[in-house]
Amino acid sequence: MGNAAVNTSVRTIGFIGYGAMAIRMGANLRKAGYRIIAFVPSGKTDDDQTTLLPTPKAVAEQADLIIVCVPNDAALARSADGKEGIFAGARPGMLVLNTSTVSPEATDALQKAGKEYDVRVLDAPMSGSTPEAEKGELVMLVGGETADVDAARPVLEAISKAIVHAGPSGAGTKLKLVVNGIMGATLNIVSEGVIYGLCAGLDRDTLYDALAQVAVISPHHKRKLLAAQKGAFPPQFPTRLMSKDMGLLIDAGRDVGAFMPGMAVAAQALALANRRHADDDYGSLIGAMEHSIVPHQDS
Repeated sequence: MGNAAVNTSVRTIGFIGYGAMAIRMGANLRKAGYRIIAFVPSGKTDDDQTTLLPTPKAVAEQADLIIVCVPNDAALARSADGKEGIFAGARPGMLVLNTSTVSPEATDALQKAGKEYDVRVLDAPMSGSTPEAEKGELVMLVGGETADVDAARPVLEAISKAIVHAGPSGAGTKLKLVVNGIMGATLNIVSEGVIYGLCAGLDRDTLYDALAQVAVISPHHKRKLLAAQKGAFPPQFPTRLMSKDMGLLIDAGRDVGAFMPGMAVAAQALALANRRHADDDYGSLIGAMEHSIVPHQDS
């Protein structure tokens, strides 16, 4: 986690959306000296140190900087727009960091709305799951003006091990889709490899133990393999969110004419896994594939 001093112009940080990732970011920001307030649609949180407010507008009125961490385009629009939205309470010059994984179109719409209200908007999605958020070791993928990125840097450093200024507004969102697409497509390939090994008669534990040792599997995907070996998939990154992200990537790829057949297949596999494992970790795809071939192993 970064050791930068608190930005003296930012004392209170307001979260819009305060789920598993945001709570961990909030804890690290609190350690860095910031006061945390939040809006949660349900009005409930597991963090008893954070003051909950009734609307995004109310959060924006009391905060010096806003961090948005919501699940999809629709939630982002609901949070930002209307008489109770962020922009109804934001002051001119305020910084809004959108850490949500959303479509390039949603990012563009938020940035354009920010200009109308003289609010500075950065798309700043994070790479990393709950373990990285807990340790303050996320990688922040940021799109926007250099001056705005510099202004946000003390806050970003408190929750991350690295900040990548990907380019102008929208670049952070596009880079996040690249990262998550590689994650999802790689998991699908790992799953197919596991299924071949099991169908070919390899001992299950020998197979999983070997994959835990080899360099071709990333540390991230080794965590997914360990969960699959144990048959338990606590939601570090729920399937419903990964499936959503893969869909965003496929749509965005079609818009720019990108050739991504492997990622398209992975998107379909994760969409199928989402039917029964929406709230399990997306690594449950390995378990779902394994379950599908169990009868063949016994034959």
